[in-house]
Amino acid sequence: MPAVTRNIGLSLGADICWPLAFEQILADSKLRLKVGRNQVDFACERVGLKPFMLNKGCKYDLVVDRLTHWFTLQREWIKKGVLMDDLYVYNNPWSVQSYEKHSSYCAMTALGMPIPKTAMLPQKDYSEQGDLQYTLEHYARLFDLEPIAEELGYPSFLKPYDGGGWRGVSKIDDAAGLTKAYDESGKDLMHLQSAVDGFEVFVRAVGIGPQVRVMKYDPSQPLHQRYRVDRDFMSKEDEQLVIDTTLTINTFFGWDFNSCEMLSRDGVYYPIDFANPCPDSQVNSIHYHWPWYVLSNLKWAVFNAATNRRMRKTVDFEPYYKIAKKDLPYREKLQAYAKIARTRLSTAEFEEFDDKHLGPLEDAAFAWFRSERCVEAIRLKVANVFPEHEVDEFTGKFHALVLQSVDDLEASSK
Repeated sequence: MPAVTRNIGLSLGADICWPLAFEQILADSKLRLKVGRNQVDFACERVGLKPFMLNKGCKYDLVVDRLTHWFTLQREWIKKGVLMDDLYVYNNPWSVQSYEKHSSYCAMTALGMPIPKTAMLPQKDYSEQGDLQYTLEHYARLFDLEPIAEELGYPSFLKPYDGGGWRGVSKIDDAAGLTKAYDESGKDLMHLQSAVDGFEVFVRAVGIGPQVRVMKYDPSQPLHQRYRVDRDFMSKEDEQLVIDTTLTINTFFGWDFNSCEMLSRDGVYYPIDFANPCPDSQVNSIHYHWPWYVLSNLKWAVFNAATNRRMRKTVDFEPYYKIAKKDLPYREKLQAYAKIARTRLSTAEFEEFDDKHLGPLEDAAFAWFRSERCVEAIRLKVANVFPEHEVDEFTGKFHALVLQSVDDLEASSK
């Protein structure tokens, strides 16, 4: 039987704890799988930043990418790998570059999702460019912010059209607050969006391939308290709606790994922020949910690498738009979108592969999370963000939540 090694690359920025978990669990599992006619082994390493030749091949079969959204060199290296070397990468680099929050709002509104009413505002200030003065003098139109805000209603949120991590977000309660926030927005192109006032539940759902985790979320809390450990806070029907929404968004844009924020009010789940193709994966913020993130990431990477699954290099909106044009209730449309999503993500094949091959990976993960190596990985991250006198305290707190999560994951897998 031919022996092959699938090489997995980790393209990283300031990630500290999850790459250690990913690397060590994969090594501990000693995975050697019979896939088709091949005996498949796995190797994993971190991708360096360096010059590259366009005509030289890529050594990786799959790359988990955490840099494309802001680091140009790595984005262009990944594009080259996809175009010339058949590299599988998540996420699609062209989609990450092109489809920011504005595009995502437009597209999902077209699919019938209940996106809060949103307006785009011209920049307050501009960078000097050759034709700027002429263009503004001849074509810029004076406008009044207040009628726009009144149409949307108060409260509302002013935020960059392509932002992330709550950068530049201001809650607007009145006209004076809007004027002040807009005057301070500088050169950012801004959205003004109706608030879902009086919402009952705030959820953040993360999709990694066909796997989705729905979490209760509270952005008003400090970072380490935003992801809640609450269980049974929504009905199974509503949870399925959130899952289907997340899968629809991710596959529409070609994102394997993305998060979706939704607010519930009066039985309606409003997607408010869902162009996040580099979700927070650090233990100091997601703590209880961290083992699920790491294990799901490993499973999806191994499945794609082992089966040599081809990456979709282009996005294809038309199947979704055909459904959107049908005279159907929204939830029926959403179920149809999600059916496309599950097909695109090879969900049945992934689930079969998981059941058949990935037990040793799961066992290695559960053992690792209970080990001192996990404690040390947590400590490294905590020491990076907490004062020295709090490192021991929060290392212990986060590991206790990790242990609780692993017990729950292990029980649910039996």
